[in-house]
Amino acid sequence: MLIDAGIGPRVAGKRLAALGANLAEVSCILLTHLDADHCRREWKAWVVRHGVRLFCHQERRHDLARGDAELLTHIRTFHDRPFEPMPGITVDPLRFSHDQEGSHGFVIDVGAARLGYATDLGQVPRLLIDRFCGLNILAIESNYEPELQLQSARPEFLKRRIMGGRGHLSNQQAFAALRSVFDHADARDMPYPEHVVLLHRSRHCNCPHRVRALFSQDARIAPCLTLAEQDHHTAWLGTSPAPSRRAGQQLRFAFA
Repeated sequence: MLIDAGIGPRVAGKRLAALGANLAEVSCILLTHLDADHCRREWKAWVVRHGVRLFCHQERRHDLARGDAELLTHIRTFHDRPFEPMPGITVDPLRFSHDQEGSHGFVIDVGAARLGYATDLGQVPRLLIDRFCGLNILAIESNYEPELQLQSARPEFLKRRIMGGRGHLSNQQAFAALRSVFDHADARDMPYPEHVVLLHRSRHCNCPHRVRALFSQDARIAPCLTLAEQDHHTAWLGTSPAPSRRAGQQLRFAFA
């Protein structure tokens, strides 16, 4: 299963091959929203040709199909409650305030491990702090550094969109959200995530050195930190199952 399809099938295939996987193994794609950097048009012919199921929120079904009757038969929708895109995988969607149409994050439960995925948030809702406790892998956007954003050559309307509460999370907002999640885990005597993955970093308005310096200020976060990159895949991130669940199985996730 892929989360989002912001790079084309050819590039995705090369990155999967580098991980020892194959694009032909993909049976469904789960979309957070329909912005072009999350849902490229090139995937639509591939989805139809290979019979892949394409999941989006019910409100965006016809926007995704755009009158393509053949594609419409491959689209499956989710609402605001848990659903199963594949046997044994439960996805619980979280609605975010991104631009006019909004976006969705997910808590994905595969029985032996749980992944939280949140990008294009705009702002951090309280429910995210609650729902992102008890995860094996926590992936959240850390899109921009405010100083670099303000100094950039981007037009003012775009800066306002990104920073106005319905665009993206800054490094500081993402860091505050993570600290709240870890504080919540402490209060509930719950384990920390094995991995924290920072997503969707701007090429022009962020800096990986600044990101690492900021997030490493919390000794709980620093040891498990991974920065996802736009230009290449991460290594597989393995999770160890709880002793009471499917002993011996290790699950693996990768980010691009």
